[in-house]
Amino acid sequence: MPQRNSRISRAIREAEGYLELGLPEQAAECLKRRQKMVADSGRANYLLGEALRESEAYHEAAAPLERAYELMPGDMHVGLALAWCYKRTGRLDRAIETLEESLRSDPREAILHYNLACYWCLARNRRRALRCLGRALDLDINYLDLVPYESDFDALRDDREFQELTSVIV
Repeated sequence: MPQRNSRISRAIREAEGYLELGLPEQAAECLKRRQKMVADSGRANYLLGEALRESEAYHEAAAPLERAYELMPGDMHVGLALAWCYKRTGRLDRAIETLEESLRSDPREAILHYNLACYWCLARNRRRALRCLGRALDLDINYLDLVPYESDFDALRDDREFQELTSVIV
């Protein structure tokens, strides 16, 4: 068992190194080669999913991210990556559900509220989008800098309440 854990740790470190160097394809390949060995490692599954996500292989990334989410329930980073993939594969309902679950573990993480605001806007739920965006800005006003460039909010640009919320005077 110690030797197996050592090999898993080495595979994880190798994948992390490739990701740090901006080489997601190599990170994914490193973990895929050892897939049976790392199947029960939440961290390895997260890294594989993240590597595939960074390579824009969103459909393929979902499976290891779902496994990581099972093994590391409530991990904000896993939840964000999984929701990202769900959104980009036409599963907006699952993206929202995943972020809602992540918020139960990390209610003070502005990034979760911000992304949830984006997804609720895409789902045409104005009230929830505004509530989540307001909470994100309450937690971290720096997210205000992202709003003008976020196409997910295009449906709300002419909304008076959205305009008031995003024209906060600091």
